[in-house]
Amino acid sequence: MGLVHNFSGMMACRFFLGLAEAGLFPGVNYYLSCWYKRSEFGIRAAIFFSAAALAGSFGGLLAAGIAQMKGVGGKPGWAWIFILEGLVTVVVGIVSYWMVHDFPAEATFLSPDDRARVLRRLASDGQSSAKVESFKWKYFWASVRDWKTTAFAIIYMGADGALYAFALFVPTIIKGMNPEYSATTANLLSVPPYAVAAVATIFIGWLADRTKQRGYCNIAMSVFGMVGFSMLLGSANPHVQYAGVFLGALGIYPCIPNTVSWTSNNVEGVYKRGVSLGFVIGWGNLNGVVSSNIYRGKDKPRYFLGHGVVLAYLTLFLCVGSIVTRILLARENKKRRDGLRDHWVEGKSQDQIDELGDKVPDFEYML
Repeated sequence: MGLVHNFSGMMACRFFLGLAEAGLFPGVNYYLSCWYKRSEFGIRAAIFFSAAALAGSFGGLLAAGIAQMKGVGGKPGWAWIFILEGLVTVVVGIVSYWMVHDFPAEATFLSPDDRARVLRRLASDGQSSAKVESFKWKYFWASVRDWKTTAFAIIYMGADGALYAFALFVPTIIKGMNPEYSATTANLLSVPPYAVAAVATIFIGWLADRTKQRGYCNIAMSVFGMVGFSMLLGSANPHVQYAGVFLGALGIYPCIPNTVSWTSNNVEGVYKRGVSLGFVIGWGNLNGVVSSNIYRGKDKPRYFLGHGVVLAYLTLFLCVGSIVTRILLARENKKRRDGLRDHWVEGKSQDQIDELGDKVPDFEYML
């Protein structure tokens, strides 16, 4: 992208960039979920995703520094940002080919005893998805027809739609607080909110694992975001607005890995979980089409439309969606404890029961 010379070239590069990176986030989370117990996965997902918040933090600093290379090689500063950061990404991608190992049942770096130990830990948690499993289309359709896939897609839509808007436009929002801010100043002022968001993301990942209450964590953090964007909407005071940016970051970033963990925790089976994560995260990513067009130049400096849309995402989809989903999961758990789902396994062999995944009556949903 740093080497293109026209808009068409930029759009073509951006298309292929999106195509290449689309599977990274769901793929890594799916991979991690096959190694750890459900109560251990949240902190891992949070640490992985906190890199995004840290990228926003250090990316602002890095962009401010690299932008000073304007004119070097006859290229603008923004082009050097793409070139240098892109080179680092390529190197890491090549090295990771040898660093990423197979699933526990096939991991050659583990001894047979260690592989068996990992599988026993997962089995004790109601998981069999670390084992090698043959693809069957019924696993795909089981995910598509599962109400949880739709529910978590709606929740993730609320978090991801808000995330795209925040990540793309936080320097623009900050610059709108004071027209005298330069682009460099706005980038530098975006660093502290990202840093706070990174810390909060890891803390919520740990807390949700510890309490096994991912729904409540989503609800609580979404309230911070709702308050933050309400402050941006309701006040023209730059100090109040900047505080709102901090709260907005707190309300968005921790909910992304927490929702991914919540989804993964409640879907069992290698392919069903993979398909569900793909649908949930893919649907959330589609909302970037909306979020990238809501902070319009004609709306500056207050950006009422943009703040209002983000507030709606956080309220209707993230907060309300989390409340409704938690209630439904709790009701299903009660039915299973009361024996109302035992008929699902009557007359079935052990292999048939194993194929039921999270439909097995003794599988308890994570709330």
